[in-house]
Amino acid sequence: MSMILSASVVRVRDGLPLSASTDYDQSMGMQECRKYFKMLSKKLSQLPDRCTLKTGQYNINFISSLGVSYMMLCTENYPSVLAFCFLDELQKEFITTYNMMKTNTAIRPYCFIEFDNFIQRTKQRYNNTRSLSTKMNLADMQTEIKLRPPYQISVSELGSTNGFSHVYVGEYKGTGKISAAPHQRLEPVTLPGIVSFVLSLLCGALNLIRGFHAIESLLQNEGEDFSYVIAFFLGTAACLYQCYLFVYYTGWRNAKSFLTFGLICLCNMYLYELRNLWQLFFHVTVGAFSTLQIRLRQPQGKSPDYNV
Repeated sequence: MSMILSASVVRVRDGLPLSASTDYDQSMGMQECRKYFKMLSKKLSQLPDRCTLKTGQYNINFISSLGVSYMMLCTENYPSVLAFCFLDELQKEFITTYNMMKTNTAIRPYCFIEFDNFIQRTKQRYNNTRSLSTKMNLADMQTEIKLRPPYQISVSELGSTNGFSHVYVGEYKGTGKISAAPHQRLEPVTLPGIVSFVLSLLCGALNLIRGFHAIESLLQNEGEDFSYVIAFFLGTAACLYQCYLFVYYTGWRNAKSFLTFGLICLCNMYLYELRNLWQLFFHVTVGAFSTLQIRLRQPQGKSPDYNV
C-alpha cells in the first residue's frame, strides 16, 4: 500500500530537528530510514533544495526553503507529485505559523513539536487521496517536477566519508550534477551584517594606507623592517576576504572565516609596537564581529512560490 509514513521539519544550517511525526514504526526497515534522516539532516546545507533518496522499499523526499528543510518518508510506490505537494503544504503552513527569527534562534530540539498536529492531519489527507482538496493544483507541481526533477541521492553517496562534496560538479538541471558554491543563496542581509561589512572594509583600508606608509618609510630609511609591510598587507587581505565570505557562499565557509580571523589577530599582534591598545582592540573586535556575522548568515533554500 502506498502511503506517507512520517515527516519532520529540520533547520538547514545545523540539522536541528524542529518538529517531527511521533508515530514511527519500530521495524528494522524504519529504524534504518531514521538513520538516513539523521545523516541527511547534517548535509542539508550542501544539497539542492529538492531531493529524493531511494532506500529499497522506502523513499525519503525533502525540500528546503528559507533555512528550513521539510522531510518525509513514504513507501517506494507513493507518487512523487503527491509527496512534494505534501511537503509544499507543510512548508507554507510552517512559514505562516512561525517567523524566521524563532527558527534561527531555536536552541533545543523539537521546540515546535506542536506542529506535529498539522503534520498528522495533512498526512492523513494525503494517505487518503479521495479526501484531498480539489483546490490542490497537482498539474502545476507535476509540471515543475518534470522541468526541474528532484536530485537523486544514492545510498553510496550518503555513506561516503567525504560527504557530498564529490557530487556537485557541473551545473544542476534537476537530475544532473550541481556546483553548490556558486549557486547557493544566503539568508537576507541584516543590519548588524551591513555594519560588520562596512567596518571590515574600513579596517582593510586602514591597513592598506598604513602599508603604503610603511613602504614609504622603508624607502627613506634602510633600517626599517620590511615584515611590517607584509603584516599590513596581510591584514588588508584578511579584512577584504571576510567581506567576500559574508557576501558569497563558498565551501568550508565557516572554517575559512575563523582562519581569517586568526590571521587578523596574528597581524595585529605583530604590529603591537606600531599601534596603541585602542587601535588593536578595534581591529580585533571588528574581525570577531565579522566572523560572527559570517557564521550567522547561513545558506537558504529556494523561496516558496505561492502563486498569488
